[in-house]
Amino acid sequence: MKKLAIGITCYPTVGGSGIVASQLGSELAKLGHRIHFISYEPPFRLDLGQPNVFFHKVEINEYQLFKYPDYTLPLAVKMVAVAQKHKLDLLHVHYAVPHATAALLATSILKAQCRRAPHVVTTLHGTDITLLARDPNLGPIIKYSIESSCGVTAVSESLRKETIAVLRTKKPIQVVHNFYRAAAPSRERAAIRRSLKLRDGDFVLVHMSNLRPVKRFLDTLRVLAELQDVPRVKLLILAGGGFEEFKAAVKEMGIADRLVIRRDVVDIENYVHAADAGLYTSEKESFGMGVLETMSFGKPVVATGVGGVPEIVIDRKTGFLAKLGDVKAMARHVRKLASDPKLAEEMGAAAKARAAEEFSAEKSVTRYLEYYQTVMSSCPGAERMSAVAGD
Repeated sequence: MKKLAIGITCYPTVGGSGIVASQLGSELAKLGHRIHFISYEPPFRLDLGQPNVFFHKVEINEYQLFKYPDYTLPLAVKMVAVAQKHKLDLLHVHYAVPHATAALLATSILKAQCRRAPHVVTTLHGTDITLLARDPNLGPIIKYSIESSCGVTAVSESLRKETIAVLRTKKPIQVVHNFYRAAAPSRERAAIRRSLKLRDGDFVLVHMSNLRPVKRFLDTLRVLAELQDVPRVKLLILAGGGFEEFKAAVKEMGIADRLVIRRDVVDIENYVHAADAGLYTSEKESFGMGVLETMSFGKPVVATGVGGVPEIVIDRKTGFLAKLGDVKAMARHVRKLASDPKLAEEMGAAAKARAAEEFSAEKSVTRYLEYYQTVMSSCPGAERMSAVAGD
């Protein structure tokens, strides 16, 4: 296929959608496509020095007339400018609001100017459906943005079904699972554990998330508290947010000496490499990027079987799934792994193999490229309104 010019917009903060969008852009750039990220700051983990990767900053103006700063409108204007200057074939936006809404406004402006408008592909990651779509102030615009996009993808079958159930959408939704290309650790496991003040005999659980309420992080701490009789079980927290609100609970549970906290870690490969298993207690997970990342490094995962997580974890083969809030069951699973090194190793190997086979960059990027082709050949919404000199 011809090399495409693709605009990508995502939230640049720590979180699954930003990580996936950055990885997708990076993989597409390696294949020779020109990737233009459009956001208020460079996405987390994005290598701006990579060939074929460009960044366009959205400037947010704060006028006294507006009680709250607006992002959607300046984003749409920036999309228009980038699409026009770089002749974008596609705008691939992650989240229906505000990104798809802005992209649709941008294409409307371009068409009104009789210029070529890019096709809009919207990827649903979860929050726009599991939370925002249920808000009567946002639900209608989310549904409109989905229905008006040239193409729509969801990161799991679970999310696809939930979108249809919540919004009663008619637009076909293509499932393209998230993917992860694990970087090789640059530091020795033993060296990292020493730097974290972990002992050779410690069984280290890793938890990676932004610590939002939906992650039910207090349950993660409660699992550790249930294992007071196994003091060598430690918890390594790679946090994308502040930890202050949990300090009182940590003190009350008496587990402060068993926690290791690192914030906004970029080289996660070194830290997950130093762990022995993953622990995730989320209330909702449209996919579960942290789960996949942990498995990619050959670590079994103990997680709640919610949302898209069962599409990643095979219970009792690549890890253990538990009911939401069943802290005691999760503690039993951790205890079993900690007491049986052979089992932990076998499950970890199975987890790594599944991640590589089912959630590889090659498989997901190929699916996206095929979907782009389908959208570009079948969606009339982005056709040039009329020829314009110099377009």
